Amino acid sequence: MSEFTKTLCPYCGVGCGLEVSPPAQHGKATNRDSQGTPIWRVRGDKAHPSSQGMVCVKGATIAESLDKNRLQYPMIRESLDQDFRRASWEEAFDLIAKRIQTVRFTQGPEAICMYGSGQFQTEDYYIAQKLMKGCLGSNNFDANSRLCMSSAVAGYIQSFGADGPPCCYEDLELTDCAFLIGTNTAECHPIIFNRLEKYRKKNRKVKLIVVDPRRTPTAENADLHLAIRPGTDIDLLNGIAHLLMRWNQIDVGFIDDCTSNFPAYAEVIRHYSPDVVAHRCGISVADLETAARYWGQSQRVLSMWSMGINQSSEGTAKVRTIINLHLMTGQIGKPGSGPFSLTGQPNAMGGREAGGLSHLLPGYRLVKNPQHRAEVENFWGLKPGQISSEQGMTAWDMITGLENGTVGLLWIAATNPAVSMPDLERTKKALLRSPFTIYQDAYYPTETSAYAHVLLPAAQWSEKTGVMTNSERRVTLCPAFRFPWWEAKADWEIFAEVGRRLGFTKEFAFANSAEVYAEFVQLTRDRPCDMTGMSHELLQTQGPTQWPFPSNNAESPVDTQHSKRLYTNLRFHTPDGRARFGAYHSRGLAEPPDPNYPFVLTTGRLYGHWHTQTRTGRIEKIRAMHPEPFIEIHPRDAASLGITDNQWLEVRSRRGKAKFPAKITKAIAPGTVFVPMHWGALWADEAEANALTHPESCPDSLQPELKACAVDLTPISAEITLKNYQLQSSQW
Repeated sequence: MSEFTKTLCPYCGVGCGLEVSPPAQHGKATNRDSQGTPIWRVRGDKAHPSSQGMVCVKGATIAESLDKNRLQYPMIRESLDQDFRRASWEEAFDLIAKRIQTVRFTQGPEAICMYGSGQFQTEDYYIAQKLMKGCLGSNNFDANSRLCMSSAVAGYIQSFGADGPPCCYEDLELTDCAFLIGTNTAECHPIIFNRLEKYRKKNRKVKLIVVDPRRTPTAENADLHLAIRPGTDIDLLNGIAHLLMRWNQIDVGFIDDCTSNFPAYAEVIRHYSPDVVAHRCGISVADLETAARYWGQSQRVLSMWSMGINQSSEGTAKVRTIINLHLMTGQIGKPGSGPFSLTGQPNAMGGREAGGLSHLLPGYRLVKNPQHRAEVENFWGLKPGQISSEQGMTAWDMITGLENGTVGLLWIAATNPAVSMPDLERTKKALLRSPFTIYQDAYYPTETSAYAHVLLPAAQWSEKTGVMTNSERRVTLCPAFRFPWWEAKADWEIFAEVGRRLGFTKEFAFANSAEVYAEFVQLTRDRPCDMTGMSHELLQTQGPTQWPFPSNNAESPVDTQHSKRLYTNLRFHTPDGRARFGAYHSRGLAEPPDPNYPFVLTTGRLYGHWHTQTRTGRIEKIRAMHPEPFIEIHPRDAASLGITDNQWLEVRSRRGKAKFPAKITKAIAPGTVFVPMHWGALWADEAEANALTHPESCPDSLQPELKACAVDLTPISAEITLKNYQLQSSQW
């Protein structure tokens, strides 16, 4: 083996290239963790076109978590009040297959559910779809991507006729104006932000607009920071459109030739005058006009968004309203411009390609489309009608299904819903009611493992070979470079073996992940995400490659310019080839503040941590950066409640309560408070952000509004000691 293995960082959707090499065998140069275990060396891959050698603290320290607190072998228990006992894979596979068959023939396939993850590789995703939606006839596969970017998926499909971000990272260095809304890019997608800032330092005329109730590190670098009230994004966007229309800074030719439904949109934005919008958003008319002027006078506008837009009860409407601004100004299909959804997880994009949500099928197909179902059934060799025509359960549907008894088996893999789901106490009570829960993960314990009947050890990044797709549609091969931990197996191998034990032997006769990928890409033929020219071999020799990449590209792989951006011909995947305007009035928050709950709580992420700390909580450097949770509160609000810095607050919503030390700062807007979402019950006592949030969701994307809920604050006078699990326990 060569000294360095090229791979991809397994954290966020930026998709940074890494080079990894084994620990030095001799001498003082060997890096070791606090327990003396040699650590693999990690550095940025300068040849990777997405990250260009840059790496953040998470990627740089990823190897420190590889051997800590790993689940070593299958474990089983009959009921949740018993201790786990070690089991063989043979026993675990037989038990799972028997339980699936029992549920399948007593309650029906619709009682079988799987909840997966954007941390799957594409091969894992694909085999899960073939097992659940194809062989078992249950569309009840959903992923934590439902909580992350399903509003972006719905917005792209409704506006363009197909999913898929039309932009690429090169646009960061070609734009005249970057419009960032609902994204703290500097902390959550730092390498993207680094590329943008390097470019801006060389091109001082490039404008940066940041829309966020918090003055985040992203906002601190902006030419214009719009600290709007939570829930007023559509007001702001429609207000900008109103001014562009009034000033005649629109592309009439593009609108006439390439779009539909503009009259309905024009009628909506007529009602969003500057005075009205400024009042609703809590900003000045001057700042609103500045934002519209920056957009209207720029030749190339690039918008970017993430959780602050997607995690909303009107998430799809927000996404489409961003896209509307691009359509009315012709800012799409050309360098430096377009609407760019920043994906939260390393392979959430790959999951979309493989059909990894309950309403999707592989190849950017939809469950409810009869032709799409027939195409997949034919390819998989299934009888007509085997794939259900009904959309499957979403992640939250699975929770309510546990409550009402319609879920007979729940299989959770590579995610931690006992921390990440909304209305957490309700979620936990539902998980306790599950008749049979399989939990498949690399680490133990996690908060969700407490609710499982069977634990399956999964091979993680570094221990299995597969591909991942980043936010700019770039596919990277991630080869295994070390043996799986103890008895761990790749997720796809586990799914395939269960499929074979259920009698589907020919459907899962794969020798390796390269064969899985070779089958999957055939289902993308002539689809918007055509990857038929890709294979493990091509990705190994050519390196990270963007789609679309049809099979004829493999013969001349040097010519990939057409893959950089979508819609360069200004034709879209709608029946008439036109992009559609979406006409939406603002509805605001699903749970606005009131006299009993006068503050809006918003949640988010910190630079060092990742999701629920399953990995990052086990890395000393990152724990030192972010030792405990906190709540940000504006000085004016703190003074009105008599709160001092670091004083403990009890935060209550209609669903639950939590406790945090106060961080008094002008970086948060008055009336709004902020809490990071990373801490679950294993890491801190009574500091779970999602104990407070609600499950109200967008009617189109079914993505919950995790970003905002109404809360009340009460100062705690008695001294409270935070039980910080990772610092107390010697096992970390």
